[in-house]
Amino acid sequence: MNLPNQLTVARIIATPIFMATLLIDFEYKYLVSLVLFVLSCLSDYVDGHLARKYNIVTSFGKFLDPLADKMLISTAFIGLMHLGIGEGISIILFITLFREFLVSSLRLVTVSSGGKVVAANFWGKAKTVCQMVGVGFALFVETLCKDFGILDKGTYVSLSIVTTILLWASAVLCTVSGIIYLVQCKDYINSSK
Repeated sequence: MNLPNQLTVARIIATPIFMATLLIDFEYKYLVSLVLFVLSCLSDYVDGHLARKYNIVTSFGKFLDPLADKMLISTAFIGLMHLGIGEGISIILFITLFREFLVSSLRLVTVSSGGKVVAANFWGKAKTVCQMVGVGFALFVETLCKDFGILDKGTYVSLSIVTTILLWASAVLCTVSGIIYLVQCKDYINSSK
């Protein structure tokens, strides 16, 4: 297994650890969660960069990398919902999961129909970046407020609005990218087979 794929597998392994840090109460939980999340996001960038730079892009990586992202982001949204962070987070989580199941199903259909592995496109990558920024910002705000107590209530509320805007922007990009994948894969969808 090449290094980019190892980084992807490491991100998958880190995801339940990240979830545990969100659910278990301990000192500096938000800081630890933020660090784990940022490291996982950086591994996503590094594995893609290395795979392209050294021309070691594999079908395994094309399939597993977006799956690792889905696991990390879905876990993060579930954690945020559990903690009550982000206005309308349950709706955002539903949109995200619906889109992710749709795209994963489309990828399986294209492969089983003799097609190629559908890699992430610009819109899918923009959606992922927006999700990562939104979750990272949410955890950063919680770290400042709850771990270090350096935000007053007014500033916390203002920054929470920014968090909500980022998370809803990711939901919009989720919807757009899901529709684009559906259109791209329409030739492979045949209910008679």
